[in-house]
Amino acid sequence: MISELGHFALILAFVLALVQSTIPLGGALRADPRMMAVAAPVAVTQFLFIGIAFAALVHAYIVSDFSVVNVFENSHSLKPTLYKVTGTWGNHEGSMLLWVLILALFGALVAVFGGNLPDKLKALVLSVQGWIAAAFLLFVLLTSNPFLRLNPAPIEGNDLNPVLQDIGLAIHPPLLYLGYVGCSVAFAFAVAALIDGRLDAAWARWVRPWTLTAWLFLTLGISMGSYWAYYELGWGGFWFWDPVENASFMPWLVATALLHSAIVMEKRDALKIWTVLLAILAFSLSLLGTFLVRSGVLTSVHTFAADPTRGVFILAILCLFIGGALSLFAFRASRLAPGGVFAPISREGALILNNLFLTVLAAVVLIGTLYPLLLEALTGARISVGAPFFNLIFVPLAVPLLIIIPFGPMLAWKRGDLPGATQRLFVALGGAILAAMVAAWIEGVENILSLFGVALSFWLILGALSELAIRSKIGVVPVGTSLRRLAGLPRSAFGTALAHAGMGVTVLGLVAATTWATEDIVAMKAGDSIEIGSRTITLEGFDQRPGPNFVELAGRFTVSSGDQVQTVMEASKRTFPVRQTQTTEAAIATFWFSQIYISLGDVDADGATTVRIYWKSLVTLIWLGTVVMSLGGLLSLSDRRFRVGAPRPARRAAAMAGERRL
Repeated sequence: MISELGHFALILAFVLALVQSTIPLGGALRADPRMMAVAAPVAVTQFLFIGIAFAALVHAYIVSDFSVVNVFENSHSLKPTLYKVTGTWGNHEGSMLLWVLILALFGALVAVFGGNLPDKLKALVLSVQGWIAAAFLLFVLLTSNPFLRLNPAPIEGNDLNPVLQDIGLAIHPPLLYLGYVGCSVAFAFAVAALIDGRLDAAWARWVRPWTLTAWLFLTLGISMGSYWAYYELGWGGFWFWDPVENASFMPWLVATALLHSAIVMEKRDALKIWTVLLAILAFSLSLLGTFLVRSGVLTSVHTFAADPTRGVFILAILCLFIGGALSLFAFRASRLAPGGVFAPISREGALILNNLFLTVLAAVVLIGTLYPLLLEALTGARISVGAPFFNLIFVPLAVPLLIIIPFGPMLAWKRGDLPGATQRLFVALGGAILAAMVAAWIEGVENILSLFGVALSFWLILGALSELAIRSKIGVVPVGTSLRRLAGLPRSAFGTALAHAGMGVTVLGLVAATTWATEDIVAMKAGDSIEIGSRTITLEGFDQRPGPNFVELAGRFTVSSGDQVQTVMEASKRTFPVRQTQTTEAAIATFWFSQIYISLGDVDADGATTVRIYWKSLVTLIWLGTVVMSLGGLLSLSDRRFRVGAPRPARRAAAMAGERRL
């Protein structure tokens, strides 16, 4: 009965999405305030109904209701309760329900926190959100209904894919969807502005917090997915340039460009055409990622579905919204009023250069991801585009982007002083060179590129700190005055510095983990030891024990330095009888920012087990840097100037009066 209630709630949500997509749009076009007022309450109610449907599916998983096809195919009564809950979105149907739930959540947030938006713009934004919701709710109801029944009900289920029974996969999809779907708000603002014929600095101010929110969750989602693949799949890598990994990376690159472009539009009333196009492209790439994961064109541990019917449906949605938005953009773009004029050497110029590199990088990833698929579709030939291609093309383009990042905040608006900005970064440059010299002393000079990477990472970190130091006049005025000036800086200044410094931390982790890591593959029996660095790793023995829904063979390793045991590690192989699947559970021990990583392989004819042992130098900095970047985004989001509804109600009339028609 509860599952039928969830199904009925989804149908009602679809009807409400149709209402939300049509009546407010008609009201905006006819300037009817009563019709426009329908948008907000309908958006909130639609979210409540989808929430009821999602809660009904979670309930079916928790009570192991195997009469529901989705639960039967993806759950088991012996599965831990946590993974029963997370199994709700560990499959195609449930993950799509989560997708539309988050979409409705963002629509409800715009309805609740968009009180400072002009009524017409708010109605149009919610109407566009309604069209997206209606399309995906129809997709769920027609092709991916999570509430289908089995009669008679099976006694037991097929269990969830074992690699998904992990806390990382409990967190990764919701974070990633919050980023993916969050881009829909910027898309809705762009389409609404094009329909309304109004686009100005106020629009950029309204769209920035939503873009920042999506960027924040995309950063965390990609980072969590990377760490999950690192420790769960047993291969010791953190990024494989898998097409599904790329599908989330592309909208992140474009969303980053959109954030910087919106700054120029807000401050200088420039880059209108470019900013709107980026808002459309960010969500378009999110839709493309949804298509790749669910169309069956890719085979990956990350993919959910292989049904071509679903793929065609999503492709139709993708063509409808991307094609429609780009057509509207082409029709309206020529009418956009020109923005402010500025010199090439200026903060605007630096941000434009930043945008160009980011979009070119996104294009490189897009080409490398889609080219094999298009070639196979057209000729039947299969090729693989992997790390060699991306490392050869992506990295050389990313380096100049990272070099120019510290210059942007040092340049003035409209016309900047490049020699002066360079002079203000002398301390950062000196620190970067010193860091490279220290790295050469510790690791040697065999790999010059790695030393350059270390210098680049410290250039980013110290450049970000230099901005705060210069704005607070540290070393120029008394210490007390500097501290007061530092405390008086807006939160967005600290957020920007943290985000740029976090990028430097991640770069340092990437350089160290790829250059100074060591790997040993050995056949070991109980009592065998191996030296790695200054430590001795000894295989003490194996234990076989049952788990809730698996049988585990665990190998115990001790890590010693001299005669002192530093830690005990446990790597294992888990066999899941229901799925007849085996997973590798790596053992990881962290020493400051570096890690020892151990995974078990197969047992040979002599009874020895193949063991992979890695020393991962500074590898944790990769994910620590993304956390720092995310904290920077969160800090910026907490600044009132960049929060939702940033203009105060008293200033709303002035903001509306300052709008310009296209």
